[in-house]
Formats: sequence, C-alpha cells, structure tokens
Amino acid sequence: MNGNNLMCAIQMYDFYLYELNLYLDTHPTDRQALDLFKKYTELKAAAYDAYISKYGPITADQSSTDERFNWVDDPWPWERSANR
Repeated sequence: MNGNNLMCAIQMYDFYLYELNLYLDTHPTDRQALDLFKKYTELKAAAYDAYISKYGPITADQSSTDERFNWVDDPWPWERSANR
C-alpha cells in the first residue's frame, strides 16, 4: 500500500472504532460488536505500523529514534508529498 492508501485505511479504522465505541457504550455485552472492535483495533495498529515504518511518525509521540526527534523530518504527514 502507498502512503495515501495507508492513511485512508487508518482514517477508516478510526471511524469504525468510534462508531463501535458509541454502540458499545449502550450495548456493552454485544459479543459481535466486541469482536469487531478488537478486529478493527488490530487492523488500525497494523496500518499505523506500516505507515510509520515506511513514511515516519504520524504524531509526535511516535518519534522512534533515540538519535534525534524525527517528527520534524519532512514531509509532514498531512502534506500531499507524504502520501504518494
């Protein structure tokens, strides 16, 4: 997947998780919804890991090096060139 596809996947999983969270607030024992929540949490984590390993951190707390704070490296995640 390219950066744009990975970022879209992350946003999609965020949306799914938010909606499932709202549903589970009122239906906390729904096993199917709990399973979906776990599934999308894992998919989101995998998409984050794939994006970060190829394009760098999405947020500052994901800076992954002890050598320097790589969050400041170009391009920024929201810049078009980062998602090619």
